[in-house]
Amino acid sequence: MTTAFDPRALGAFLKARRAELAPDEFGLPGTDGRRKVAGLRREEVARIAAISVDYYTRLEQGRVPASPSVLATLARALRLDDDQQTYLYRLAGKADARPRGPRPAQRVRPAMRRLLAQLAATPALVLGDRLDVLAWNAAAAALFTDFSRIPPQRRNYVYLLFTDPAVRDLHREWPHDARDAVAALRMGAAARPDDPELDRLVGELCARDADFRTWWAEHRVTTAAYGTKHYRHRVAGDLTLDCDTWNSPDGSGQRLMVLTAEPGSPSHDALRLLTSAAPAKTP
Repeated sequence: MTTAFDPRALGAFLKARRAELAPDEFGLPGTDGRRKVAGLRREEVARIAAISVDYYTRLEQGRVPASPSVLATLARALRLDDDQQTYLYRLAGKADARPRGPRPAQRVRPAMRRLLAQLAATPALVLGDRLDVLAWNAAAAALFTDFSRIPPQRRNYVYLLFTDPAVRDLHREWPHDARDAVAALRMGAAARPDDPELDRLVGELCARDADFRTWWAEHRVTTAAYGTKHYRHRVAGDLTLDCDTWNSPDGSGQRLMVLTAEPGSPSHDALRLLTSAAPAKTP
């Protein structure tokens, strides 16, 4: 991800960061009567980063752009944490080329799990940034499938749409819903170009399903957060449900997906009967 080069903001960020660093962290003389600035001097940063003082000065003054290699050097010299490095690359208008290690497993916050449990008569899922099914309530299991019986590495909303016959048959408008899911996955992939798990998922689905292969090649994208789903459930019959998703406020990329029916409608009554028989236990 890149943004437009903002030279003044980049210079201000570099200046603010060096002002926060203590000279003694680098084996330099501390505060004395001759040190007129807080933190490190420009020439000290330039020496630590092994670049010229003139070049670094022009960077802080917003007069020159910085290459990715210079940004990597400055990130080390200024001891930037992960968020600060991301911010540095964005200000410089450069793609973040840092090597990425394995992504940690996504965790659902306890508050989100409590919310799922409290939505007793409302099917709800927590989807990860690859559309993995991370958590669900009993109502969602009653509507879709018993996710607990699916291996964790296979609990992916898109994967199940294309490979699980029961989930596929549940969707009365499967081509429409599946194509939208592919577009959502494609949109998310743009933010994670180096995600090996996403590459594995896409590669497997392309090999297994011609429709997925065709729709993935279309490069269609969507960020749609709401819509209407039409289901044909083996117990509850035909259901027309409003589907709404909300992004988690913690920046994890997780989304809460909730399915509701119009009060007093046949779908509302059928959903109540379906969920009333569901076990209360949630994952």
